[in-house]
Amino acid sequence: MISQQSIQQILNRIDIVEIVGSFVKLKKRGANYLGLCPFHNEKSPSFTVSPGKEIYKCFGCGASGNTINFVMEHEKYSYVEALRWLAQRYQIELEETEVSAEQKQQQLLADSLFIINNYAREYFTDTLFNSEEGQNIGLSYFEERGFTEETIKKFQLGYCLNTFNSFSQSALDKGYNLEYLQKTGLVTIRNDQPADNYRGRVIFPIHNQSGKILGFGARILGKSDRAPKYINSPENDIYVKSRVLYGTYFARHSIDKLNECLLVEGYTDVISLHQAGVENVVASSGTSLTQDQLRLIKKYTNNLTILYDGDSAGVKAALRGLDMAIEEGLNVKLVLLPDKEDPDSYVQKIGANAFREFIQENKKDFVLFKLQISMQEAGSDSTKKSQLVNEIAETISKIDKTEDFTRQQDYIRQCSQLLHIDEQGLIQLVNKFIRDRLVKRENALAKNQGSDALSEEAIAAMEAAETGISVESLLSGHERQERELVKILLRFGDKTFNDEENITVADYIFRLPYDFEALAESELVKRILREYKLKYDTGELLDRKWFLYHEDQILSRQIAEILADKEADLSINWKDRFEIDTVYGDNAYLRDTISTTNYLILRKIKKLIFENQEEAKKATDMEQLMVCLEMQKHLNTLERELTNGMGTVVFK
Repeated sequence: MISQQSIQQILNRIDIVEIVGSFVKLKKRGANYLGLCPFHNEKSPSFTVSPGKEIYKCFGCGASGNTINFVMEHEKYSYVEALRWLAQRYQIELEETEVSAEQKQQQLLADSLFIINNYAREYFTDTLFNSEEGQNIGLSYFEERGFTEETIKKFQLGYCLNTFNSFSQSALDKGYNLEYLQKTGLVTIRNDQPADNYRGRVIFPIHNQSGKILGFGARILGKSDRAPKYINSPENDIYVKSRVLYGTYFARHSIDKLNECLLVEGYTDVISLHQAGVENVVASSGTSLTQDQLRLIKKYTNNLTILYDGDSAGVKAALRGLDMAIEEGLNVKLVLLPDKEDPDSYVQKIGANAFREFIQENKKDFVLFKLQISMQEAGSDSTKKSQLVNEIAETISKIDKTEDFTRQQDYIRQCSQLLHIDEQGLIQLVNKFIRDRLVKRENALAKNQGSDALSEEAIAAMEAAETGISVESLLSGHERQERELVKILLRFGDKTFNDEENITVADYIFRLPYDFEALAESELVKRILREYKLKYDTGELLDRKWFLYHEDQILSRQIAEILADKEADLSINWKDRFEIDTVYGDNAYLRDTISTTNYLILRKIKKLIFENQEEAKKATDMEQLMVCLEMQKHLNTLERELTNGMGTVVFK
């Protein structure tokens, strides 16, 4: 692990304008910088970099974050990889913290496998271009496929000589460990001797997201009844097939730009499309899609278009993994190519422009396509049709993210029309699957925690399934107002609130007789207030940078979002609901602080008023009723003081 001291050195050196400016052409506009967003296509610049806040924000696509986030997003690096990139940029020598002997051994093994794979890649490429056999067989094959020399070098393609141990002997002579060579799949043992596993095959290196070689695909040339057409590297400490998509390293920027990922089956499909200029494409290498692969795609885009052969096998392959893709929140489309064509042959046949047009004109919605295919198979069989209705309802039920609620309802409408069934009945069936899944999940959670009770979130979610209201909207109604308190603390916590009493804004907030962490509904806000208060109680005031570059990257991004807001909805709400004029901005932080804290206190008082009214309804004698009436009078007074903007009140 990288030491905190090294991380701090990096943070001290970071210049967000310099780093972002090395990837995006920026122009100064006032205190900020403006440019074209690198994460989506746009003609008018809406991508803003704020050196003062140390954040970037695109007001077109919503991308935002700090310098480290930018490097991670743009280069698709992990947090540690981004730190290493920045350290190299600023020539900072990284200090590693102590790790266990087991962790150290795992890292050494992974490093060794990467080194061996890189050597093999160089060896196979050199063999392809500089040996007679490589040129006559390997290079000729690639040229017959229509690949240019530039494309071959870009994808670092190669060839392994058709000899017993040419590569093995070369690697061993260089001092590479035989056990590790076997682990990579490059070398096998035959007749007690090291032998080349990929002999007589063309080589396709498989890269990770940062360009390192994870493994290889090796294709035999010519026909063989005994040997498989392709051999892939075995799974090992660095190569897990279910987590890899071929071509990701070369496609990542194009997918970001076009906000769409094209998925094909084979290596040559990817290479041909790239050569034709269609670069937002990756391959599943002929396997069914896995959840890890779908999540990898989602790192770049929510839009997945699958290109498959138009035969029956291609259709069935396309339908596998649909529900997983839906659960991951991907918008999935399918394009079936003409019979006996694959992406490689078809793009070479009709050209890049016509190929792009074909994709746009022939995209089919995945859910509706599945329904249509299944209806054809079911025919007039009532049993099969009943099973189909259940399958479609279960698929639609997995579209359960808040932002996809409208899409879910649209699917229900279209599917009920195609199936000639009652729309309300399909809604109820979809909701049943949602409830069943929630109960199953909550029961498992309760069992792990030794409890039989369902959580409030689960109950709210099940009620939402009945009403069609999104769960998140039920659970986070006041989050925007709560986020404003966080923004004030991070931006103005150390500023003077009252000169006479010599207190800061943070002092004012935390000395009020209210626990704002308890008042908050948002778990994010609770967490930030808790971490801030822990440091505050020790005499330390945290600034926005501490949170902005937090080791938890999810929290870091959320902080960037909060700080990027141009203005809050709080002032509007107060003016409309309570007739209080509020002023926002760096020069109005005192009034901002009072307004925000008063709002949250007022929300608590309103809740107490409601609870007291309910208590009064249940009163069984005059004495109990009078207590409730006195409390109501006191609460109403507090409410008036707050809504009249009279500052702080104390409620006991």
